[in-house]
Amino acid sequence: MISGSTLCDSFKTEVFLALHDFANDAFYMALYGDAATIGPATTSYVTDSEISGPGYAAGGQRLTGPQILGPVNSTAYVTFNDPVWANSSLTARGALIYNQSKQQRAVAVLDFGTEFTSNNGNFRVKFPPPGQTTALIRLM
Repeated sequence: MISGSTLCDSFKTEVFLALHDFANDAFYMALYGDAATIGPATTSYVTDSEISGPGYAAGGQRLTGPQILGPVNSTAYVTFNDPVWANSSLTARGALIYNQSKQQRAVAVLDFGTEFTSNNGNFRVKFPPPGQTTALIRLM
């Protein structure tokens, strides 16, 4: 089961090793079903329990429009455009953001809290508003 929305533990160390470049690397989001065992200990993209269906390709899709913001009150953060799988028929419980440019290293896990479905329509993952307390990927 997906264990909450969080930054991956390995990512926290890798930031200090300068392994991730949010301005230039290719970050992806893969979608997962309810049985996925992704969480803070996830270190890289995994295929186990990744969803499949019309409008979805293995590995997910590249995140576009990275914005590196801050610091605001000692917090820097990054956000992306909301990914949309158009004309899809999918059911997903969560997602993994990973850096495809750097050996598919895991960045963050998203737990949707419940399964969401698209039926020949758009499946959109809505990022929280970018801000010092709301951005999904932030350093304080």
